[in-house]
Amino acid sequence: MLVKQSELPELLSKLRQEKKTIVTTNGCFDILHVGHVRYLEKAKSFGDVLIVALNSDKSVKSIKGDSRPINNENDRAEVLSALRSVDYVVLFDEDSPIDLLLKIKPDVHTKGADYTIETLPEAKGIMEAGGRIEFISFVEGKSTTSIIEKMRK
Repeated sequence: MLVKQSELPELLSKLRQEKKTIVTTNGCFDILHVGHVRYLEKAKSFGDVLIVALNSDKSVKSIKGDSRPINNENDRAEVLSALRSVDYVVLFDEDSPIDLLLKIKPDVHTKGADYTIETLPEAKGIMEAGGRIEFISFVEGKSTTSIIEKMRK
């Protein structure tokens, strides 16, 4: 379900009253593939509720260039919301989800194993707020970039 950032305080309060373990992850999730599905299923396994911080179209363009995203933010949010592993999706416009994640204060934040505690910008703030970081391995050969490259051939 797509939620607005302004709706988060009430939602998070309710989830915490219910003693739910809140897990977050973030990304563009532009062309959904099996690697994304497995990653999100693994992320959900760390808690009760998975919140995906989704880069807005503005954010994706800033990070990946004018040719991206392929799918607009509303379509990407709807597809993510349809997955059984995803409970909530929230959009953010910035290049980094740090501010949003510090508002959420997840119990667990997940990120791809191409990061480390030292290279993940949001790690320090999440851990200082009492959360932990879990790194998830990627499915080899599965990426949005490789799909786009294959389509161009």
